[in-house]
Amino acid sequence: MKASPVAPARKSASTGKRAMTDAHKQALAEGRTQGRAVRAYLEALETHRPKRGRKRTPESINRRLSRIDDDFRYADPMKRLSLIQERLDLQAELDQLEDKGRFGFHRGVMVASRSQLGRPA
Repeated sequence: MKASPVAPARKSASTGKRAMTDAHKQALAEGRTQGRAVRAYLEALETHRPKRGRKRTPESINRRLSRIDDDFRYADPMKRLSLIQERLDLQAELDQLEDKGRFGFHRGVMVASRSQLGRPA
């Protein structure tokens, strides 16, 4: 068996440290500055994300509840089922909006949950 010849190690062209040019240093500094600006922008977007959709008010919920009552009379059985569920959801949302200043609102406990425990609403 023949041994394959080993190539000698190459030496780099410059044996000492290479100095960066001023233009290269300036480009790196500019890149860091731009990176910080992009990071700050993305973090600001993340922390100040607006809520989607219109803000719900008790008046708008009550208007929808009255429309549900009107639609309920002429709805087929499947539509009635979905209207009943929507009415329950809207009533729970309305209870939460009206319950803002109380203990349960801050902790996410709905009025219906407390009433099932025998607590006053």
